[in-house]
Amino acid sequence: MIFSKTPLQDAYVIEIEPRHDDRGFFARAFCEDEFAKAGLVSRYAQVNNSLSLRKGTLRGMHYQLPPAAEVKLVRCLQGALFDVIVDLRPGSPSEGKWFGVELSAENRKMLYVPRGFAHGFITLRDNTEAFYMVSDPYMPGGERGLRYNDPHLGIEWPLQPEIASEKDLNWPAFDPDFHRVEQLRGLR
Repeated sequence: MIFSKTPLQDAYVIEIEPRHDDRGFFARAFCEDEFAKAGLVSRYAQVNNSLSLRKGTLRGMHYQLPPAAEVKLVRCLQGALFDVIVDLRPGSPSEGKWFGVELSAENRKMLYVPRGFAHGFITLRDNTEAFYMVSDPYMPGGERGLRYNDPHLGIEWPLQPEIASEKDLNWPAFDPDFHRVEQLRGLR
């Protein structure tokens, strides 16, 4: 696997290294030892799978408060999506910054999302299926989110959402002071 740093501290784009033959190819999409050697979380509590039927479906921007803050490893199995993360970690050099990458069935890239990041995506094609491993179980009451179109964050989405849940459309704007206090409170 190839681990490429993103502009956001501790976040990576990961590419598989296929071994081709006349049947097609074989590649590891995850290796506990390689992830641990790279200093990344290598144990996961659950695997999530989502299917979005229509292009322009927005999911996000979600995160969980500590102690259930999640690491995610996201991959697109069918179709294509634009995956976005925002660093919410107090004191991080990339706090309040965002990064986005296209994940598709063809490029087979994955995005490693560290704890303390908000995460979301918009589908670029109909029938887009995302598959992601999560380090910690979902904690009711610990779920939070950010408004996807917050001008303070300035996320450059490749298209406008056509479908989104009411919850995702109504998350609050990013407030650095509020989010910093909320993250720190959860660390106690």
